[in-house]
Amino acid sequence: MTNLVDRATSGRGRRRREQLIDAGVSLLVDGGWPAVTTRAVAERAGTNIGLIHYHFGGLPGLHSAIASRAADEIITPIIDALLDAPDFAAALDTVRALVSATPGDGRMMRLAVELMPGALRDPAMGEVLRDGLRQARARIGERLGELHPSWSEARRTGAATVIVALLDGLMLHRLLDTSLPVDETLDALADLIEDRS
Repeated sequence: MTNLVDRATSGRGRRRREQLIDAGVSLLVDGGWPAVTTRAVAERAGTNIGLIHYHFGGLPGLHSAIASRAADEIITPIIDALLDAPDFAAALDTVRALVSATPGDGRMMRLAVELMPGALRDPAMGEVLRDGLRQARARIGERLGELHPSWSEARRTGAATVIVALLDGLMLHRLLDTSLPVDETLDALADLIEDRS
């Protein structure tokens, strides 16, 4: 008989679920997806393997929950920092700081590196990552609507897509090549935008 105190909707059940996800994310950072097994997650969380099936329906459900947490850890702080910028110059400074810091954040980079192949191999994980990116584009689109009320929805959506792709691409390039000229790249972007205005 199931212990009702440990139900997923109870406080204890939610904490146990979070412990399992935390353990899975930690294993993902340490050893990639091959390290994220039911046994390893249960051991790292100090709990019973059966709770993985109970809370997530098995390893695929746990993998999706881990991917969701990892995507949130990567995407949300970047988008929050960008949206906090009061104007275009401050936004460029924010991007400059984020891209320059990319290689130094080993945890974030390891999660990013593991998310992409996981999302390509597993449709459920792919949907989790796509949803995170959709939400990021939507948040940026909303902010662009505040800054440029005359822009059509299509223009806001297009600009938000370019901004997210720019961030993603710059961070990937910076990860692969720490000598990437970030300042020059962003200065050139500012010049292009000013010429268009």
